[in-house]
Amino acid sequence: MSEVTNPFQACNNIFFKPNGVFKAIDEKNNWSWIPFFVVILMSVLPAYLYINFVDFEWYKNMLVDTQYGELSPAEQDNIRGNMAQPQVMVAMIMFGILGPIVFNAILALYLNLTTKSDEENLNGYTDWYGFTWWAGMPVVVSTLLGIALISIEDNHQILPTILSPLSVAYVFNVSMESDWFGFAQALRLETLWSVYLITVGITQWTSFDTKKSAIIAAAPFVIIMGVWALMKLF
Repeated sequence: MSEVTNPFQACNNIFFKPNGVFKAIDEKNNWSWIPFFVVILMSVLPAYLYINFVDFEWYKNMLVDTQYGELSPAEQDNIRGNMAQPQVMVAMIMFGILGPIVFNAILALYLNLTTKSDEENLNGYTDWYGFTWWAGMPVVVSTLLGIALISIEDNHQILPTILSPLSVAYVFNVSMESDWFGFAQALRLETLWSVYLITVGITQWTSFDTKKSAIIAAAPFVIIMGVWALMKLF
């Protein structure tokens, strides 16, 4: 296991040698601020670029037609009238900032509670909160791919699924009118990567074996997606 000596090296190694990274951050303080800012930036940058690139009039009409098709023409026109580009951009950026912060806060609580049975584990809630930002680093890969796809597009009428190029919705071109669109958009390759990183991190921070760590890491995602799928089916 290679030694990790600084947080910037850790940000690189988290993709290739995560064991050493989680071992290092278990011993070091304040390293998690770096992935915090990286993940937040990677969460808001694609949305900013997309809204400034897309044909906004087309985007408004597409969104209203696919999401509010059951409303009357007057109600649809009212929604279109209230959708201004700056407002949509601010909303997407705020969601990109607050979404990961809230999600990681809940995930950290879950990890803190599920690892308390390990007597050797001395990490508290704030330690696990910092841990979650390292586990969220795969978003960098998805974001860079999304930016690359936007940059080579000539057509300004592109679906927002391009913001999540590793999602099932993008890969299989799931229509926004589909009842399964939200589910397909949430089912992403980087989520599986994050589950793997959480598994690795738990094995480094606790005495749990790989199997138990993997169950803890995967459980919330499997439960959420499983319940969501059942709700769609029934």
